[in-house]
Amino acid sequence: MNFWKTFLAALIAVVVGSIAVSIISLMFGFSILAQLGLSTTVTPERSVLYINLDENVVDSSSVAFDLNSINTSSPITVLQAVAAIEHAQNDDNIKGICIYQNGMGTISATNIEEIRQALIRFKRSGKFVVAYDDNFTQSEYYLASVADRVSMHPEGSIEWRGMSCVTVFIKGLLDKLDVSVEIFRPTVCKYKSAVEPFFLTQMSEANRQQLESLAEDMWTTICEDVAQERDINPEQLKEIAKGLRVNNAEQAKEYKLVDVIEYEDDLIKYLKESGVKTNRRGELNKITLGIYAQNVAMANPNLNTPSKRSVAIIYADGQIVDGNMVGNGYIYGNTLAELIRDARLNDNIKAVVVRVNSPGGSALASDIIWREMSLLQQKKPVVISMGENAASGGYYISAPADYIIADKLTMTGSIGVFGMIPNISNLLKNRLGITVDYALTSPEAMPMSYLNPMTERQKEVLLQSVDNIYTTFTSKVAEGRNLTIEQVYNIAEGRVWSGKQAVSNGLVDANGTFHDAIIKAADMADLGDDFTIYEIKTPMTPFEAWLDAMGMMTAKACGIDYNIYGEELKDIIKNNADIFTNNGVLMAMPQNIEVNF
Repeated sequence: MNFWKTFLAALIAVVVGSIAVSIISLMFGFSILAQLGLSTTVTPERSVLYINLDENVVDSSSVAFDLNSINTSSPITVLQAVAAIEHAQNDDNIKGICIYQNGMGTISATNIEEIRQALIRFKRSGKFVVAYDDNFTQSEYYLASVADRVSMHPEGSIEWRGMSCVTVFIKGLLDKLDVSVEIFRPTVCKYKSAVEPFFLTQMSEANRQQLESLAEDMWTTICEDVAQERDINPEQLKEIAKGLRVNNAEQAKEYKLVDVIEYEDDLIKYLKESGVKTNRRGELNKITLGIYAQNVAMANPNLNTPSKRSVAIIYADGQIVDGNMVGNGYIYGNTLAELIRDARLNDNIKAVVVRVNSPGGSALASDIIWREMSLLQQKKPVVISMGENAASGGYYISAPADYIIADKLTMTGSIGVFGMIPNISNLLKNRLGITVDYALTSPEAMPMSYLNPMTERQKEVLLQSVDNIYTTFTSKVAEGRNLTIEQVYNIAEGRVWSGKQAVSNGLVDANGTFHDAIIKAADMADLGDDFTIYEIKTPMTPFEAWLDAMGMMTAKACGIDYNIYGEELKDIIKNNADIFTNNGVLMAMPQNIEVNF
């Protein structure tokens, strides 16, 4: 009797579970169809295009499944955002642009730089660009400063303080947990600071030197950009920040950071007077950047189909890891190599732009990608467009290109390698009572693992591997960039450079945007203005999207709720866990450096 009760309960569970999975799958499918934009919002006549950052602006996008809301979410790419602004120049329904960043989306400093340049081009059309905010953060003001007219709420605040780089060190935590870490890096890689949080409690002098130089150079770029549009001396902007002289609306107007102090209804009145039409309810005809970008993308389907004169775009976005898969936040070496190979073998593709936004990662995966990049470069023009990060492994895969363009605020270089093996045997034994033992054919047969200490011979082998890969890295950079090995050594050592600095030292050919990289690639292929853009990317399958979402659920099951502890904890855990789970040699810039902008 008990058998049949158990059998019946199991059968019911299977049936109910199958139905639930089917319902979820249907909802997921319908949500994806909606996300793909099968319906569009018509742009009303005499509208204003609102840049409110309701959505995240990212380098590359994929549909991600949210198991909490049973919904999908898809940010817009910087390429889509720039294309929308370009299209608005000649759209008779768009009277101008209003930058009012009251949404909850995120955007990197480099992508702000990209959109600023698009807005500067937009202004040449003669249409207005205005900006308004209740409270300006520093990054929000950097974008808003491009406007012809900047205004803010009378009781609002404004942030203008400079830049800083913050590093979280976890050595104290590891000590408390009885976790030790073996660090391996070439002696010449004094700036390779990704490993410092695991054996230091504060920055080394070399690391502090590189980060201060990086922050100062990036801050100078921002001040120069703002000064040019606001007609203020850049040195004066630096002095304002040093003394925290601007905090409220009156001070912002006094120092010419804003033009007008007003309420939002005053802004609306101004927009009406500038030709923006209202609907029957008296509301402004407006359309957000995200919706407008979706409309433009649907009206230009060339991104999905190569013509006989195509410039292909490939995204290298995320940490570089081994394997062949698709996932948010990671570049799988074999997967990206296959996409590059497809571009090489496709005769319709005349040139390729690779958008690199990566702090690096696995040395092996980086080399697999490098090989395909080299083969591609031998057959057709290859231009690199560097985003927020194109460092270490991210630079390694960029080196074979014909031409490299970086945003001024890009972090690149970090030419160096390291190896790191944690040892948690004392944690297991002393805290949990767990011990590990082996039956070995020889002492060296013991696997290199976090479950046991390394042997002296294993340490020698890993250090030798690190040194050899550093030699390979610098040699390939010298070859790809047409530099002597001595020149590479002088700018290597694991040091991180800004995109602006990288032009001066030869790591990058020019400062510019994603848009500039596409124009350069077309020019190198002698395509003139007669070409189409074709994005090559492998979308996540529903199963891979589900697995990606399951990672978040697993974290919650372990008592780590990112919604409670915040994104900072998420980043600390993710970045340090990524390093711990890579037992090979890594080409990675410091992932736990937070650039406060």
